[in-house]
Amino acid sequence: MRIKELIQAKRPFVSLEFFPPKQREAWAGFFEVVERLLPVHPLFVSVTYGAGGSTHAHTLEIVSRLKTAYGLEPMAHLTCVGASREKIRGFLDALAEAGVDNVLALRGDPPKGQEAFVPDSDDFQHASDLVSFIRQERPGLGIGVAGYPECHPAAVSPEADLEFLRQKICLGGDFVVSQLFFDNDAYFGFVDRCRAAGIDVPIIPGVLPVMSLASIKRLAGLCGAHLPPAYLAELERADAAGGNAAVAEAGIAYARRQARDLIARGAPGVHLYTLNKAEAVLSIVAGLDL
Repeated sequence: MRIKELIQAKRPFVSLEFFPPKQREAWAGFFEVVERLLPVHPLFVSVTYGAGGSTHAHTLEIVSRLKTAYGLEPMAHLTCVGASREKIRGFLDALAEAGVDNVLALRGDPPKGQEAFVPDSDDFQHASDLVSFIRQERPGLGIGVAGYPECHPAAVSPEADLEFLRQKICLGGDFVVSQLFFDNDAYFGFVDRCRAAGIDVPIIPGVLPVMSLASIKRLAGLCGAHLPPAYLAELERADAAGGNAAVAEAGIAYARRQARDLIARGAPGVHLYTLNKAEAVLSIVAGLDL
């Protein structure tokens, strides 16, 4: 079923994002995490792959298994990295065979060791190219796109970034999943700007529980997410007092408060970036009124 229709039928909701392990030997542990999170009853689950498409082949197999073995509604990530018309068409055909009805169309990150994104094909330079091709090839497929509450780091301006998002919706995007953020006002301000620009599809806020200080500083820099000074100071105190374990405790508590506030203020649901950490997700969801 298309996620757009699922969102219309149930609010508020939780959805989950997983990333497949690089090595197949780790799959058993990955699916143990999936099984532990079944009681969360996510509206849908998305499956990403590594920078440069390093686990692209795994994505198809995993989304198929999530659908058939666990009864979840999966959404496969699909990027412009290494893309060609033949490869994308083949992937879409395989998704249809597996009964997968939704994809998240992204430009994608550059391969490891490469700072700037360099398109592999003239046909797929931007996420909008991917959205357009998917909609033409598979008119009935559900298509999600990414949105940046605090502006894409590579955008020349917030206005230009918003116009790129509007184009993705006009070309066939059904809903938006936001990049992570830590200030809920940034999300609601983003929604207001989207509505003013004529973007009227659901905009799902993405929430990340911080698990280590070093990793969030690196990730925030990459995706343009702002760490509020008070929250950063809290994480630094936790790190000094108890390392990653203390940081994770503070990060999970903050994500729980953040998700609760988002739903209370009218967000359709929350998309949790799970980091494949079952305990963190269970703790966050336990604090929500769903």
